[in-house]
Amino acid sequence: MMDMLTEGPIRTRIEGAVLEVTLDRPNANAIDLATSRIMGEVFRAFRDDDALRVAILRAAGEKFFCPGWDLKAAAGGDAVDGDYGVGGFGGLQELPHLNKPVICAVNGICCGGGLELALSCDLILAADTARFALPEIRSGTVADAASIKLPKRIPYHVAMDLLLTGRWFDAEEALHWGLLREVCAPHDLLERTWELARHLESGPPLVYAAIKEIVREAEAMRFQDALNRVTRRQFATVDRLYGSEDLLEGQNAFAEKRDPVWKGR
Repeated sequence: MMDMLTEGPIRTRIEGAVLEVTLDRPNANAIDLATSRIMGEVFRAFRDDDALRVAILRAAGEKFFCPGWDLKAAAGGDAVDGDYGVGGFGGLQELPHLNKPVICAVNGICCGGGLELALSCDLILAADTARFALPEIRSGTVADAASIKLPKRIPYHVAMDLLLTGRWFDAEEALHWGLLREVCAPHDLLERTWELARHLESGPPLVYAAIKEIVREAEAMRFQDALNRVTRRQFATVDRLYGSEDLLEGQNAFAEKRDPVWKGR
């Protein structure tokens, strides 16, 4: 099982099969190269640890989730095209083969690379005080990952509005467009996030892995090609699932009208 980090810009704690990762870089939780590399190592260890099934990404404080790239660090010498580590910016954006659910809890300002980091997670919950934006346009640069992801997640013209104007939008609008799973009071955010994490923790990890690989790989494939790869067991996760004890357990539990006991094998 991965070691817990209790200090520095990233803190972790483990409860059962759930890993909680907290970004804590006063004053605004901006991410520099060193922090990004740490986050990549944390999420790679999570990916590779069979004892862990679900991760939560959250941030310390109430005002900021993350404003993205640390401009002060950039002014001090961090190159925008520098070494972000194994997972790319924020440790998640480019981490390969991450086939476990990651939940994001947004507690405040979430903009620029911070929003891109949230978009790298599978499910997002937010406090009703959270605010979002992609303000890169105002500084003469491009929200690169968001320009790729956002038009695939929400209606094209809404995504273009957010990208071309850089305007702020609140949690209710984000919920309306389907970016969020839930909006709740700030004092309920962590509890609601953990409730969801525990629900996923009790689910079938091999099925989760297959879902994530299929969704990820099918994005660049024609429907029939992707479906053929599933039915012919040409995805590694699907092949493992279809030959697993868990598949038999799911079928037996259904027939016996009982809750299945997932072993991840």
